[in-house]
Amino acid sequence: MPNGADPQITRIQPRRPRGLKVLIHLSEGEPFEVMLEALEKSQLWPGDTLTAKKKHELIELDETVRVRDAALNLLSYSARTRTELSRRLRQKGFHHARIVPCLDRLEERGFLDDRAVAEAFIRDRLRHRPRGRSRLRSELRAKGVDAETVQGAIEKVFEDEKVTDLTLADQVARGWVTRQGTKILDALHSDDRDVRNKARRRLHGYMGRRGFGGAALSEAMRIATELAKESADG
Repeated sequence: MPNGADPQITRIQPRRPRGLKVLIHLSEGEPFEVMLEALEKSQLWPGDTLTAKKKHELIELDETVRVRDAALNLLSYSARTRTELSRRLRQKGFHHARIVPCLDRLEERGFLDDRAVAEAFIRDRLRHRPRGRSRLRSELRAKGVDAETVQGAIEKVFEDEKVTDLTLADQVARGWVTRQGTKILDALHSDDRDVRNKARRRLHGYMGRRGFGGAALSEAMRIATELAKESADG
């Protein structure tokens, strides 16, 4: 090959196990791996000259395919918010400049939907681990869902499920009571103020960590105390 001449593609070798990646062999230089889809889009085949420009374009296509496949693979395991998916892709070594357009395309095609993820998350919480609005709000914000989307999702799901913070606090308080021993339940309505307050602080902290405050928290305290008394009387 003359000095300075561009190499030719001599062979395209499928990579196991599924052949979705190929190894491109050149007349000069080391072979390199790309995704088969990127190669097909580039329309390069054995015998073609691989100029610097064509190689750059091929590498760009390859990176685009790789970040998309990684994103779809992550989504196949679990629905994720845009922020969560972006974090995972960065952990896999993809550059921010590659991730953003990929996520934009996924959103356009309906593969990414923060509102749908938020609603599904809230429904799951309500059915398995009930939480108040404030806790749901903080958990979704931690997932990168914007405040407006979070609020809309909470309102929609609470309306669909016919629940409020009051009804959820009732449910959570009753569940807490069923898991307590006689000592704690007796303490909730003890004549000893210090003993009673210690038990109430324990319940107060439990409810607070689950996002209940104000009227819902007061109602939970009342219900738990009544149930504790009924247990003692029974």
